[in-house]
Amino acid sequence: MNYELIAFALFALLTLASAVGVVLMQDPWHSALLLGVALLSVAIHYVMLAAEFVAMMQVLVYVGGVLVLITFAVMLTQRDDSDTDEVVQA
Repeated sequence: MNYELIAFALFALLTLASAVGVVLMQDPWHSALLLGVALLSVAIHYVMLAAEFVAMMQVLVYVGGVLVLITFAVMLTQRDDSDTDEVVQA
């Protein structure tokens, strides 16, 4: 068996599993982390195709930029329910 085929199959499985996890996760923080895993595994596919420049742009633009933006949005919009319960009871 060819090692490139095995590596491609493993990273394809990782990409599909993390993409399904992005959709099925209840917590937006875990969904954002799985999106990062999916985007990084797509960059690995680009490296396997000998497109290193496209892989670096994938990491810089999508993983570095878009994922950081999503992370800030999740951190700024998440509500802490324990604080509101204390205010209501007081």
